[in-house]
Amino acid sequence: MNEQTLNQMKLMKLHGMANAFTSNVESGKLEKYTADELISLLIDAEWDERHNRKLDRSLKTARFRYKASVEQLSFDMERNLDKNQIMRLADCEFIKRKENVLITGSTGIGKSYLASALGHHACELGLKVIYQQTSKLFSRLKLAKVDGSYLREMTRIEKSDLLIIDDFGIQPLDTHSRMCMMEIMEDRHGKSSTIITSQVPVAGWYEIIGEQTIADAILDRIIHDAHRIELIGESLRKKGGKEKEAKAQIN
Repeated sequence: MNEQTLNQMKLMKLHGMANAFTSNVESGKLEKYTADELISLLIDAEWDERHNRKLDRSLKTARFRYKASVEQLSFDMERNLDKNQIMRLADCEFIKRKENVLITGSTGIGKSYLASALGHHACELGLKVIYQQTSKLFSRLKLAKVDGSYLREMTRIEKSDLLIIDDFGIQPLDTHSRMCMMEIMEDRHGKSSTIITSQVPVAGWYEIIGEQTIADAILDRIIHDAHRIELIGESLRKKGGKEKEAKAQIN
């Protein structure tokens, strides 16, 4: 009877239930549960299994730069990282309100990690997230225009609940990148959220985008009601290297 039940679970693709059922049969605990307790156990196991599979798919689709979490962030006062602000953002209500987040600071200060941590948490809540490094994003869209997949790529970006554009402003935008940026922000304005990280302060983004009229239009859609995080201090990578070197000297 148990074997028949297990086979039926597998045929119906109830893998979480099947694993929990098998585990309890093998451990001899099955008889210890009441009918209500067993049903609850199996449903919880199936729920967890499906949630984890969905999360794995979301993380693979997002293609994050770092495997990051809000819990692992260092809220050092010297970095100007406000824990209360980050915890408010971590609940992802800003995504439901269609608001943006702008993270600026020098290289190595943890901008990409912070953006990835917020993105990971959004995935855990079942939201669609896309992470893209700026130069790779525009290169990909340029190739998409050549092979005819441009509209599909833009639609994919538009439908994401959260778009993370990392390392914005490393180099000025050319005409193609500028128009792509305009189209992306126009599609997303008032419909979904975007996180942008940059070494360049927001005031310097006009020069990066170029063509003042277009820059005004893009930044009006990005900056309005955006949450701003301005990280300061020494590069964490450099700081980590110094700490390792100091430990080596002590040893």
